[in-house]
Amino acid sequence: MDSDVVQDKESEQLKEAVEQSEALMKFPMEFPIKVMGDASPAFPKEIIEITKSHFEDFDEKNVVVTWSRTRKYQCVTVTVTARSREQLDDMYRALTACPMVKYAL
Repeated sequence: MDSDVVQDKESEQLKEAVEQSEALMKFPMEFPIKVMGDASPAFPKEIIEITKSHFEDFDEKNVVVTWSRTRKYQCVTVTVTARSREQLDDMYRALTACPMVKYAL
């Protein structure tokens, strides 16, 4: 099979999967976002600031910080009230652009 045909088929399948997931999302909705980074007192603060810049009604009581078993990493979970898919996408882009962030789920 030609690689262009395979790539087009995979692209179409991805597009269908995104459309199906968007159909399941009902906005506004409570949405938890988990962010992993190196253990540092500044890490949770940075994640909170990024979150506040995308969700003006964000309440810091919706933050949970956990540590890895070795205490080398922190996981910061923020639960936000998402009003659109675009708002979530913007948040994920900001998180992944942050040098302190290892990954965001």
